[in-house]
Amino acid sequence: MRTKTAAVIRHVHFEDLGTFEEPLSRAGYDFRYFDAGVHGLPARDPAATGLLIVLGAPIGVYEEDKYPFLRDEIDLLKVRLSAGRPTFGICLGAQLVARALGARVYPSGIKEIGWGPVDLTDAASTTPLRHLARTPVLHWHGDTFDLPQGAVHLASTAMCRNQAFSSGSNILCVQFHPEVLPTAGIERWLVGHAAELGSAGIDPRQLREGAKAAGPSLPAKARKMFEEWLDGLRP
Repeated sequence: MRTKTAAVIRHVHFEDLGTFEEPLSRAGYDFRYFDAGVHGLPARDPAATGLLIVLGAPIGVYEEDKYPFLRDEIDLLKVRLSAGRPTFGICLGAQLVARALGARVYPSGIKEIGWGPVDLTDAASTTPLRHLARTPVLHWHGDTFDLPQGAVHLASTAMCRNQAFSSGSNILCVQFHPEVLPTAGIERWLVGHAAELGSAGIDPRQLREGAKAAGPSLPAKARKMFEEWLDGLRP
């Protein structure tokens, strides 16, 4: 019988757990999606949910006036993070965690959309992120964030310095998308974000070809990364 619970805040239906669903289930977690702006958020009591995963979206953390649910997410994260409860953030999720930890989140002035590896810092060599070394991952963002005070810088790219950070063993955030299933899930991204691709002048065929190249290696490495992080969580 499963006793571990995970809440997953989802902002766009096709930006889901993807590759991470299998290791999460294998680790014994019952998980539930909470669709932002549709469902209520998980309980504010940090002990009520074992693990919180916050997924991505094509909106900015600083757009609370346009998307009021962002304020509620930040408030929820502040409570969880102050208690050191297990939290994983992806893209917008990482930016929300950074904001909740007091860091600035802002437009970078550049659209980083495409496939490519991240440069891992020396500190990342002893973390689960080491499994993604030299592996193409999906980048899809136009915002960036300052490194939160006390956080450990784990990854960067030439276009964006802060690509991943940790805050203790229970909090890990990545700006990129290791969870994407390259061959099974990429078409939903290309259609769902067609307007953004068009305005950025990016040909979806390039992203499709990049997904084919990443397909053989990324899923297994991403599962291993996430699985190891789950194993290392502190009570």
